[in-house]
Amino acid sequence: MADNNFLVKTNSSEYRIQLTGDQSAKVDEQLLTWDLVKEKNGSFHVIMKGHSYRVDVVKADKKEKSFTIIVNGIKHVLEVKDKFDMLLQSMGLDNLTSHKVNNMKAPMPGLVLDIKVHPGSVIAKGDAVVVLEAMKMENNLKSPGDGTVKRVNVQKGQAVEKGMILIEFE
Repeated sequence: MADNNFLVKTNSSEYRIQLTGDQSAKVDEQLLTWDLVKEKNGSFHVIMKGHSYRVDVVKADKKEKSFTIIVNGIKHVLEVKDKFDMLLQSMGLDNLTSHKVNNMKAPMPGLVLDIKVHPGSVIAKGDAVVVLEAMKMENNLKSPGDGTVKRVNVQKGQAVEKGMILIEFE
C-alpha cells in the first residue's frame, strides 16, 4: 500500500504534502487542485488558482529523492522525504553518512524478506541492501555509503531486533 504523505523541502521552505487525487493535494492542510498538460518529456503546463505555470524538470535523482525544477524561469531544488525517511529521522538514524559507517543496523524490529548483497559486493551509497518487513510494510534498507560488503550477519526469513547488525562493511 503506497503512502501519499510527503515532506518536501525547497530552496527556502518546507511543506507537508498529502496527495488526494490525480490533480489535487493538501499542502499544509490547504487543498489545492490544478490542471496539468504534459507538453514534452520533462515539460508541463499547469493551471492553478487561475494562474498559468510552465514547469520544466531539469534533474530527477530518484535514489536521493531530490529534484531540480524550473517554474516560470525560477529554479527550485526539492528534497522529498516519504514516511520511511521521516521515521528514520524521528529515530535519529537519518544522518548515518555524516561519519564513517562500518555496520548497517536494523532501524526497527522486523523480518528479513530479502538480502540484495553478499560478502565482496561493491556497493554505492543508496543501493538497496536488505528488504525488511516492519509494521506490515516492506522497507528497502539502503547503503549508507560506498564500500564493500565484509559480512552478512542475517539470512532470509530471520527475525531481527532494533539495533542488530545486519551487514558489516570494509
